[in-house]
Amino acid sequence: MDYLAGLNPEQKAAVEQINGPVMIIAGAGSGKTRVITFRVAHLIRKGVDSFNILVLTFTNKAAKEMRERITQMVGPEAKNIWMGTFHSVFAKILRVEANKIGYPSNFTIYDTDDSKSVLRAILKEMQLDDKLYSVNSVLNRISAAKSSLLTPAEYQNNPQIQADDDSSKRPLLGKIYETYAQRCYRAGAMDFDDLLFKTNELLRDHPDVRNKYQHKFKYIMVDEYQDTNHSQYKIVKTLAAVSENLCVVGDDAQSIYAFRGANIQNILNFEKDYPDLKVFKLEQNYRSTQNIVNVANSIIANNKEQLKKHVFSEKETGDKIKIMRAFSDNEEGKQVADAIMFQRSTNGLNWHDFAILYRTNAQSRSMEEALRKNGIPYKIYGGLSFYQRKEIKDLIAYFRLTFNPSDEEALKRVINYPKRGIGDTTVDRIIVAADKNGLTPFDVVLEANRYIEKAPASLNAFATMIQSFQVITKNQSAYEAALHIAKHSGLLKDLYEDKSVEGLNRYENIQELLNGIKEFSEREDIEEKGLDVFMQDIALLTNDDKDKDKDADTVSLMTIHSSKGLEFPHVHIVGLEENLFPSQMSLNSRSDLEEERRLFYVAITRAEYKLTISYATSRFKFGTLISCEPSRFIDEIDAKYLELDFTAKPASSAGSSSYENERTAWTRKNDTYSKPKAATTPPVKTTSILAKAHVPSPDFKPSDTSNLQVGMQVEHERFGFGKVLTLEGNKPDIKATIFFKEIGQKQLLLKFAKLSIISGVE
Repeated sequence: MDYLAGLNPEQKAAVEQINGPVMIIAGAGSGKTRVITFRVAHLIRKGVDSFNILVLTFTNKAAKEMRERITQMVGPEAKNIWMGTFHSVFAKILRVEANKIGYPSNFTIYDTDDSKSVLRAILKEMQLDDKLYSVNSVLNRISAAKSSLLTPAEYQNNPQIQADDDSSKRPLLGKIYETYAQRCYRAGAMDFDDLLFKTNELLRDHPDVRNKYQHKFKYIMVDEYQDTNHSQYKIVKTLAAVSENLCVVGDDAQSIYAFRGANIQNILNFEKDYPDLKVFKLEQNYRSTQNIVNVANSIIANNKEQLKKHVFSEKETGDKIKIMRAFSDNEEGKQVADAIMFQRSTNGLNWHDFAILYRTNAQSRSMEEALRKNGIPYKIYGGLSFYQRKEIKDLIAYFRLTFNPSDEEALKRVINYPKRGIGDTTVDRIIVAADKNGLTPFDVVLEANRYIEKAPASLNAFATMIQSFQVITKNQSAYEAALHIAKHSGLLKDLYEDKSVEGLNRYENIQELLNGIKEFSEREDIEEKGLDVFMQDIALLTNDDKDKDKDADTVSLMTIHSSKGLEFPHVHIVGLEENLFPSQMSLNSRSDLEEERRLFYVAITRAEYKLTISYATSRFKFGTLISCEPSRFIDEIDAKYLELDFTAKPASSAGSSSYENERTAWTRKNDTYSKPKAATTPPVKTTSILAKAHVPSPDFKPSDTSNLQVGMQVEHERFGFGKVLTLEGNKPDIKATIFFKEIGQKQLLLKFAKLSIISGVE
């Protein structure tokens, strides 16, 4: 039992409880992965057959890391464990059992782009308004239905759903769902939601299959259980019904995916499903300093719906959490970039030690601009992945069509790429003929002269080429087959002949894909190495797995949702403003607001040593400059853990001695914040720890500034009261430099400034 010596008491107790239902509540940074891997290794050491263990994760990366650790502890037996993402594990089962629900074993897995393409075709055929029935909203509606295990018929026969669709003026959503499901079935394709939806169908309708896997998986572990949706919950509950040796691991405080169907009630109500449940709480955080952990605790304590725990850290106290205020989103970017430059140079850090987290992707613009101006290398995490590039998707479409000729989306993508004289009109005729005769489009292509009047000869050549690829894939390795298809499809030649910079990049990307397939072909840890197996692997990659450049020395920019599971020494959380974070949409209900607070908790707990939170007092939104109020979440943080940094100058006031003399500097004093006595302006009276935006005078009205003079006192509706220092330029583009009492010096263009003149020259 020496191998358990490195676990703390609660971790060890959770590992040793191998029988019956178990829930491990794992606080942020508490060694969750360590506990899961030790528990699986302990099962095997206690005599459990590794073939009877199922471990479900949410990323392939997590599964790979766990398997490597388990291998170090128990050796080759780790290879036999059924371990992977929900989608990859159940895709594997569906490959074996697909015929029972009418699918071929070589079914295609559609990604989001494929699904959208199918829906666009359906919307076009039904002549529906693509603004009312936008592809994204329709796909989200169908995804939600599948996650709730609603078939198209059940969807259309549900009065409440139909009433909702009628009120949104989209009464045909049910019909679209039905047609979409038919198209996927005809193409021998499943989308990501289908991999769970069809698994539920398989287990529900086929007792022999259900019994087979219930007795196969005698011990089940589920990671990140708080992120499971209804469909995943049902599968797990069904599979564990016989043995009830089910262990779920998660943290309700990190449940942040309700928008994609995750149901926090699955973890909150787990004890109702299993009354004899054993609960273990992992509360020691090994990642973050004490101050960071304390801040996270003070935030999440405001949520009413939670499983109570007290997370603590025995690491150093650490720096206080810095709160930075900027006067605009662009200035916020500059402050963050400056802070990163300073910390890196003074502490000898790398760029990859820093991460900038934001609520929405749109916030990256001001951050990117500031980083570029400072020459700071950065990467946007979760941007366009390698496998989403056009040239990669084109070659993969050839692979897909080779293995599944029924794949309509793959056929439409490559039938005329590279160009072979098969125009859109011909493709439309193929689709119509297929619908009319109950065939797949490739069936029509095979007998083009029979179904299409004046069919181009290139159709026959295309069909023959695909059939030749099918022969090649049966007789050659994954790499040899892929290289053959890349060459003989004409794709490789087409890219090679494009000598532009973009063309060369695309050609290099194809070479990189082929290199990856060659590496796959030479792996010793897998038995099946065919191109079809490689295809399934990449179809099931999560965003985290697709990132090819994650080890580069760059500052990481990402949404907070994308940051879950990651950690960084230095973290900047930006845009902490009301209606941005928390988002405006979250303010309609307590449950939505609590999810936003959990999202903030996740952001805070990504930081290991230093955490900085910033907000702007103004921000452009849809081309209009709006005033912003600091987020309520900042006020919820216990003030004793905070350091307020309101000393940054507006960009226009660099080098101003008057600004240096009168700038606002906040200091900590007796658990309240006030300005130093030396400051020339009185303290701001506020119930918050933060200075609020200026409230205009009741009679505020912009004045005619055509005769504005140096020395005049003015009021700005956002910046407050100030004194005109200089005027420069000619009408109508005169610029005024004004010192505002609350925020310091700013330079404004008079024709847009909307100033109210308070008094004459002093």
